[in-house]
Amino acid sequence: MSNPTTPFSWQMPTATDLVTDLPADFAVFGQAVATSMADLLGGSTGQVLAKTSATDMDFTWTTPQVGDITGVTAGTGISGGGTSGTVTVSIDTAVTADLTTAQTLTNKTLTAPKINLAFNAQTGTTYTLVAADSGKLVTSSNASAVVVTIPANIFAAGEQINIQSIGVGLTTISGGAVTITSTGASAIAPILRARYSAATIICTASNVFTVIGDIA
Repeated sequence: MSNPTTPFSWQMPTATDLVTDLPADFAVFGQAVATSMADLLGGSTGQVLAKTSATDMDFTWTTPQVGDITGVTAGTGISGGGTSGTVTVSIDTAVTADLTTAQTLTNKTLTAPKINLAFNAQTGTTYTLVAADSGKLVTSSNASAVVVTIPANIFAAGEQINIQSIGVGLTTISGGAVTITSTGASAIAPILRARYSAATIICTASNVFTVIGDIA
């Protein structure tokens, strides 16, 4: 017999053994094959071979785990699903609100909503509102009079800007190239009545604004 010449240590006959020891050689060879393949025997319908260890030809028959889920159906507000393979589901942003997609809520009731007001503190004597001021409180603080100007073609109907004079100098709201409607002697250029007075500028139409609040 020769030294093992296969990965599984099967004894292989040499050329000189083919005449003198062939039956015995093949008996040894057959026994080696039977021994290394023993783990492949057996099993039953539905079972599969699984590795028992890292050793070559070390297998065992096992019954695969079968789950109860045969399909995933995407319900309302969810997209995706399937009945085979890897199944992915995700939020359907066409009908469901999430925290990362810009969306518009329509006909929804918000119970006890909390909205924190953002601030824009101004300390100069002039300031022109910007689009980012929508929904904010713009404060003006200066010892001299302050003029806050509403620019044209910036705000859309329904947007609001709050404004408060917190300095000694009173604040005038100037229309610039837009139309302002308010009350008092300075209806087209309302002035916050006193220090700490506040008002809300509401865009009622394109380039048309009304000012309500503590104005003179």
